[in-house]
Amino acid sequence: MAARLLDGKIMAAELEENLKVRVDALKEKGYTPGLTVILVGEDPASQTYVNNKGKACDRLGIASTTIRMPADTTQEVLEAAIEEANADPAVNGILVQLPLPKHLDGDRALSLILPQKDVDGFHDINAGRLSRGLDCVVACTPKGALYMLKSAGIDISGKEAVIVGRSNIVGKPMALLLLQENATVTVCHSRTADLKAHTKRADILVAAIGVPKFITADMVKDGAVVVDVGINRVDGKLCGDVDFEEVAKKASYITPVPGGVGKMTIAMLMDNTVAAAEKAAK
Repeated sequence: MAARLLDGKIMAAELEENLKVRVDALKEKGYTPGLTVILVGEDPASQTYVNNKGKACDRLGIASTTIRMPADTTQEVLEAAIEEANADPAVNGILVQLPLPKHLDGDRALSLILPQKDVDGFHDINAGRLSRGLDCVVACTPKGALYMLKSAGIDISGKEAVIVGRSNIVGKPMALLLLQENATVTVCHSRTADLKAHTKRADILVAAIGVPKFITADMVKDGAVVVDVGINRVDGKLCGDVDFEEVAKKASYITPVPGGVGKMTIAMLMDNTVAAAEKAAK
């Protein structure tokens, strides 16, 4: 069996075509969506990610502002920048790029973003509403992963879904989204006993642990759908949390790294920003 590719480049491009139509419709009414990104420090991965967000905004016609702060920025300065963006009616989305330097309180910073401008979906109100199945801003990476599954016509209802990783950014919201799609969900983590026994049962396996090629072929059920959320750099090359070459021989569908979920994460950030602008424009 050779897995079919869940190609994030193609899916993101298709989604951007739709988003461009929505942005143009807003502009015809005199309203331009706006995104403000706050970047503290000079982490290379964060800088690349922020630059890619800026390019996506340019393609879609979204007004994008990046506030770059030195690594020794104080909590007070960071919070002042968030409050200023909160008060600006031209800003529909605010994103504080993570991770922040260790001396900063990221949880407090994120809590200050107005929930309706929290386009990353990390605010406690949005996370809480997601847990209750209510309308909310959904975290971009799990939202993008679900979009890929549904776009490929993969049946989720009634399936065994296993998520390896329990982070607030990916693992937990991914579990909630799959539950809403009527999957039976297991969340595994570093303390899980006999991890392989769980992953081998998965019809849908989501790897989100940040360990290069951790998921090997012997951990995957024949015909499983494998979603690789990991982005790791090994010997100068990007790879995921899944041993792609070997697992692709057993899976029915698989996401590549790069070119998979990462592309959809940025596309979903754009989608959340445009949706926030549409609500504000009303």
